[in-house]
Amino acid sequence: MITLRHGGPRPTWGFVIVSVPRGNFRAVAHDVKSDRMTDSEGGPDLTEDGPGDSTPERATEGGRPLVVAENVNKHFGELHVLKDINLTVNFGEVVVVIGPSGGGKSTLCRSINRLEPIDSGKILLDGKELPKEGKELAKLRADVGMVFQSFNLFAHKTILDNVTLGPIKVRKQGKQESEKHAMELLDRVGIANQAQKYPAQLSGGQQQRAAIARSLAMRPKVMLFDEPTSALDPEMVNEVLDVMTGLAREGMTMIVVTHEMGFARRAAQKVVFMADGQIVEENTPNEFFTNARTDRAKDFLSKILTH
Repeated sequence: MITLRHGGPRPTWGFVIVSVPRGNFRAVAHDVKSDRMTDSEGGPDLTEDGPGDSTPERATEGGRPLVVAENVNKHFGELHVLKDINLTVNFGEVVVVIGPSGGGKSTLCRSINRLEPIDSGKILLDGKELPKEGKELAKLRADVGMVFQSFNLFAHKTILDNVTLGPIKVRKQGKQESEKHAMELLDRVGIANQAQKYPAQLSGGQQQRAAIARSLAMRPKVMLFDEPTSALDPEMVNEVLDVMTGLAREGMTMIVVTHEMGFARRAAQKVVFMADGQIVEENTPNEFFTNARTDRAKDFLSKILTH
């Protein structure tokens, strides 16, 4: 299991990239738009059970753990932001991390690829403990893709160049091979016709889809999303959630920090509720949203469903 904490100022972003099995997003990315639910910060609520309450089956390599956190602690000065966090994410599993702001969610996400160093405990990726620095850490980050809330595309490079940069520089792929794969990924996220444009020429939703394609280009083992829709205008949120839903159903291992409860209910296999730097509750989406076990989770959900 992975145990982590959170709750302090966020550090500067790192450049991380991911990948996903080949497939057709458009055939499956369809069911978030009509029943998205958000927290009390605004947006429509999902108060009725829907078809997404049953989580799709995924191949998980026999349930073999991919990401494991054990007794993880993290401080920002005197602030204890991750408190003895334990969590296990299996191959092919989609885990959605939710909870109030300042509860440790983003710090947990960033700790999994060492954008945030931890103070104690350990985190393992595919059975190997995360290295602290150097070439081994760089190699690990190529296997752990991350999508940030603020896109972090290189403004002076085209969308195609943004997507091919990692494979060329880190994976040492040839330019032709990288561009072919990049165009396939851009097509999968629905923006192949934007390949020669610069980030400033795209909408926020298009930029975030480009960031997802950039991460996928590295063919990572796991993909981390740190509130990927929080910086988007409301009408752009669904196009990003559609892509993420497609990734989830194709079997990509994903850890998603989000306020999008509709996505959590439909795409996740496990919901992790964090508050005050601790994992308060873990459960299936259906059980969590209909029968939360802890008073803290019940209070959180009551505020979401009544505002």
